[in-house]
Amino acid sequence: MIPWTKSTARLFATPGFALALLAFTPRAPADSPAQSNEKIPLRDGWMLQSSCKIAAKGAQISVRGFPTDGWHATAVPSTVVAALVADKTFPDPYFGDNLRSIPGTSYPIGKMFSVLPMPKDSPFRCSWWYRTEFRPPQMSDWQHVWLHFDGINNRANIWLNGHEVAGANEVAGAYRTYDFDITPLLAPEGMSNALAVEVFSQTEKDLGINWVDWNPTPPDKDMGLWRGVWMHATGPVEIRSPFVATHLQSAALDQADLTIITGLRNASASQIAGTLEADIEGATLKKNFALGPGEARTVRLTPEDFPELRVRNPQIWWPRQMGAPVMRPLALRVLTGDRVSDSASIRFGIREISSEIDPQGHLLFHVNGKRILIRGGGWAPDMLLRESLERLRTQFDYVRDLNLNAIRLEGPMESDEFFNQADEQGILILAGWTCCDYWQKWTAWKQRDIEIAVASERSEIERLRSHPSMLAWLNGSDRPPPAAVERPFLAALKDLDWPNPVLSSASENITPITGPTGVKMRGPYDYTPPDYWLTDKDKLGGAFGFATEIGTGAAIPVQSSLQRMLPADHIKPGDLMWNYHAGSERFSNLKHFEDAMNAIYGAPRDFDDYERKSQAMAYDSQRAMFEAYSRNKYDSTGVIDWMLNNAWPSLIWHLWDYYLQPAGGYYGVKKACELLHVMYSYDDRSVEVVNSTYQNVAGLKVTAKLYDSNLHERFSVTVPADVVADGVAKAGAFPERAFDPPSPIYFVDLRLADAFGKVLSTNFYWLSAKKNAYDKPDPNSDAFTPVKSYEDLTALNSLPSTGKLDATFGVRKEADGWRVRVKIHNSSDRLAFRLHVEITNNTESADILPLMWGDNYISLLPGETREIAAPLPSADVVAHHKEIRISGWNVEPETLALPEIQMGAVRPGASH
Repeated sequence: MIPWTKSTARLFATPGFALALLAFTPRAPADSPAQSNEKIPLRDGWMLQSSCKIAAKGAQISVRGFPTDGWHATAVPSTVVAALVADKTFPDPYFGDNLRSIPGTSYPIGKMFSVLPMPKDSPFRCSWWYRTEFRPPQMSDWQHVWLHFDGINNRANIWLNGHEVAGANEVAGAYRTYDFDITPLLAPEGMSNALAVEVFSQTEKDLGINWVDWNPTPPDKDMGLWRGVWMHATGPVEIRSPFVATHLQSAALDQADLTIITGLRNASASQIAGTLEADIEGATLKKNFALGPGEARTVRLTPEDFPELRVRNPQIWWPRQMGAPVMRPLALRVLTGDRVSDSASIRFGIREISSEIDPQGHLLFHVNGKRILIRGGGWAPDMLLRESLERLRTQFDYVRDLNLNAIRLEGPMESDEFFNQADEQGILILAGWTCCDYWQKWTAWKQRDIEIAVASERSEIERLRSHPSMLAWLNGSDRPPPAAVERPFLAALKDLDWPNPVLSSASENITPITGPTGVKMRGPYDYTPPDYWLTDKDKLGGAFGFATEIGTGAAIPVQSSLQRMLPADHIKPGDLMWNYHAGSERFSNLKHFEDAMNAIYGAPRDFDDYERKSQAMAYDSQRAMFEAYSRNKYDSTGVIDWMLNNAWPSLIWHLWDYYLQPAGGYYGVKKACELLHVMYSYDDRSVEVVNSTYQNVAGLKVTAKLYDSNLHERFSVTVPADVVADGVAKAGAFPERAFDPPSPIYFVDLRLADAFGKVLSTNFYWLSAKKNAYDKPDPNSDAFTPVKSYEDLTALNSLPSTGKLDATFGVRKEADGWRVRVKIHNSSDRLAFRLHVEITNNTESADILPLMWGDNYISLLPGETREIAAPLPSADVVAHHKEIRISGWNVEPETLALPEIQMGAVRPGASH
């Protein structure tokens, strides 16, 4: 045993090394071997207090029995403010302007707090203490106990049983992981141990956690133990960060070469010889090793040494769009003598991701040799970094429901379970550092900042490299790092065998080291009319190349969500509290969106009219953006919508709101990203069939109809269509004569059917005779493309009412679970425009959540009948949601009583 000294702790405290692959034990198959060296989370039983209220120091606070009367009880992970919200010290910071009532939130509204100093009166200028007592696992003299911190923001002093384990000069940086051999400090067996962590908030000159213009920053700047703390016991040799690198030998995908890579660390003061054993693909492999005292080394098991790692006809991991995301088990054991010193189990996927810069200079990704159009969105975790597995799974279900295939993280990095979900769901992940705060202020960096940044990169890469869902890593966001930073970043990636593409940034800036990125970040980020994406000839935000972040701005939640986020007397457009729940900086109000609404659709008469028009705008623009990038593949190679979700209740940038309620933008994207999709092209009036599957499809029929504002049919045609795998087929175009004489508005109705007449895709557009006239882009702003004059859709305000529609429904248990089906018939001779179906609980317009209707915000021609359906979590939820409500632009609202469900029997509901 090495004699304990403070320097001993630092010898084994390797902040740049992540063990988070072990921190979350994946759901292994039943035949996976058990793990003997299990993680022991230190989750519950923590107390929290400000150092400004404590006279004692770490040596006293970390002693057993130290009194914590008046402290705040919490669990870990938790930031300081999250804990104080949980115990009701502070009110719900997400409602109204409650966040401004929390002490320390005096920074100017709409400004980025991360670049500002902590206010002098802030309670978070003081450090805060986290304290707990625990009992370690039973162990022998041969064993070591390791204490792991998966994330501390931003600096910390760590004390155990009266001894300092590490100081804030060493423990610095939000994205670093730390592990310490605490064996010499442990209390005698049977006694509890006291752990105290003094945490300091990040300053404006720290590499911390940043919220840019998406939402406000909490007053503590997310200080605290924001990721897990845990222990595990090993023998003298520990397994560290294992993963499996995979290489496919040919396009036939009939052989995969696997390489097992893992770290081994000798915690003892003696040289140790042992054997690494690996169970993989039905084989057990063994490799002998020898480690010097305190030595850490990377060990590789290669196909050259182990032919069993050349796998014939392997089960391949694919993104869900392309196939099945098959995960495989790996179990590792380290034996020293005849005893297991450590063991670890992970899951991996056999796949290979590559990229190229195509002849047009665009970045193009390949998965297992096949090119893929990246369609995804930007992700935001909870603003207080609170974790919920149920919430996480729901959001991944939404991503899959939308047929998106990618998520982009621009710091804050997500939990291990996030990446496990991505692996299992077949969703690709782009991750990298953030913009706009100290992470991007390289000219101010000192050598210590570079060291912290590189250690942070190592921690994250070691955590992420084994996940098959990882598409690429970005070393910067809006700008690439300078050579003095990019070089050590790249060296760390090489040293850690990062298996995927690397981008210097999410922008098109070229670096002398890595050259062009092939991507663009030119906006827009605010409302843009739907024709823009195909008519942009300046190749800014238009459907060309790879747009790493681009969006349509405002996303107004439905009324039930507004009721949850705002006081009743503030639920009105133009209220200043709405601006607080917009973004910051350039996006701190909804003026551009509302100016466009007034010009295109006419000033709203009341709140209901405002909501109808805002949902129409979100649907139309989001649909058009994804359709344009899909139609233009592979002139366009990727699009990341800014954003998928929100970190707190917001009026901008989401496809589902903070309460997980989808609205117009969600269903516009869902329509655009159908795997087989028929669409109208704004630039040339063509009709296209987009095939996002990887199979040829033949024998299709496309029916296209054009109506004027009086619903007179101007043009109708049915044509055959075949479309190749991952291809686009043109099915003709509307002739110019069909639009003459001019009509104030036109309606386009498209249907795609298979050879047997089954409808595979429908699509409905509303067009203005007046075209948008765009101005030259402002070189100083990428928020939106200026518009000289907007299209005119005000004639929609004069659509004649259809009266009440005929609607029926059923709730029954089907093969895949409970499902509600709503059938709506338009018996009138008028268009039923933009029907919205929701399940409510009598008093609030609140869907059962999560709820994924197959379609929504639909339009019905005279005499048309449409059925839409949604899976229900269970029959029980119906007891708490009493009605189905159908509303629309020009229809009489209708309410259907949900049935009673007893013993699987359904009593039909009644319309009233």
